[in-house]
Amino acid sequence: MFRVDPHVKILDERVVERAKRRGLDAVVYAPHFRRLPEIRARAERFSDDELLVVPAREVFTGSWRNRKHVLALGLSEPVPDFITLDGAFDEFRRQDATALVPHPEFATVSLGVAEIREYGDAIRGVETYNPKHRRKHNERAREVAAETGLPTFGSSYAHLHGTVGEVWTEFEGTADTMEDVVAAFRWGEPRRVFHRPGTGHHLRRHAEFAHLAYENTWKKLDRLFLSGTEPTHPRHVAYDGRFDDVSCY
Repeated sequence: MFRVDPHVKILDERVVERAKRRGLDAVVYAPHFRRLPEIRARAERFSDDELLVVPAREVFTGSWRNRKHVLALGLSEPVPDFITLDGAFDEFRRQDATALVPHPEFATVSLGVAEIREYGDAIRGVETYNPKHRRKHNERAREVAAETGLPTFGSSYAHLHGTVGEVWTEFEGTADTMEDVVAAFRWGEPRRVFHRPGTGHHLRRHAEFAHLAYENTWKKLDRLFLSGTEPTHPRHVAYDGRFDDVSCY
């Protein structure tokens, strides 16, 4: 077996130490508003023989008011935020990337059953346990996975250090490389979703949920509307105009 936390937002020495203490073999690092080369460099820096750090992007598609999140593993080139959902999936297909659905039907930022079916040829999994979810959200997520027939996964979705390793997805077999981890998701390898029990886990869930309000209001609005030069903005010079035709801004 190998254990993966498929979605963390933070990465430093404390994250690595905690992941190892929790018995993880890999974490998927997908921070907000960071370009792929930066994510890759940081993932490589913190990977070692005990813990693989897999670089990924949670792409914000659509406009700020109508955005849908997609977690993309195995990208070969950067993909910006705030492009159309069609544009994002066209790019995932072109790069042969592995797309996963985080927090399905949660709030107003997630893919639902209709979108999952529309882009199902490029989607390889649906998240069924997320600490930011309430119980009803996790129950609905399991229903979404069942309705669409896609494999499941669970992640800590850690924005806070204490949440790393609270949830994991356990696969059969071994994974020695980043490509092995991506392939396990891509090919629907047998897996089970686990989370830690007890009061501590519930307190960390509440802390993550409380962090959600800050994470999705002033912090992001300042980045998007006030700075205007975010590295994942579709019209950033780094993308050389490639996404201008699918840009939502």
